[in-house]
Amino acid sequence: MSSEKLYVTAAALQAFITRQYRHSQRRPWTELADRSSISLPGTLAEAFSRVRKNAYYFRVNYFIVMAVVLSASLLTRPFTLLLLGSLAGAWLFIYFLRSPEQQIVIFGRTFTDYEALVGLIFCTVAVFLWTNVVSVIVTTVIVGVAVVCCHGALRVPDDLFLPQQESRSWASGLFPEVGPVSSVSLV
Repeated sequence: MSSEKLYVTAAALQAFITRQYRHSQRRPWTELADRSSISLPGTLAEAFSRVRKNAYYFRVNYFIVMAVVLSASLLTRPFTLLLLGSLAGAWLFIYFLRSPEQQIVIFGRTFTDYEALVGLIFCTVAVFLWTNVVSVIVTTVIVGVAVVCCHGALRVPDDLFLPQQESRSWASGLFPEVGPVSSVSLV
């Protein structure tokens, strides 16, 4: 390995750095739960403005809150959680982690990749319909969004971020001014 070079595309490197940057944007929970900055908005426009500013500033924290709400709702349905875990394991081992050279043989019959994909899709749809997991997920996402919107509307932003951050989209990445590069060589 000493003479080999590791080639990483610039897009993959930029995506990795951007993802790490976004994870580092989590704000302290004490700042999120500061009771001194809670007050009722005067108008509906002010409430929407607060939600927009707080959603930008606390986006990672709000995502964690929504993930906790979803996890808590799935923990109340252990059978559904077991089926979803089994389904995720089936997708991982049969479709994603299996090398293309390995064949799937069940009861002496060899299945093609297309048949395995159709079978996994059928099992996924059956599990989703049988356990009503779609309604659970939709309900918990609605509850999570409601919690986030209530907190965002009640919390006074107090100039949480600078005006130039407002105009810059968070989806543009960490290095939006870097142009496309074919690959970067890491030794």
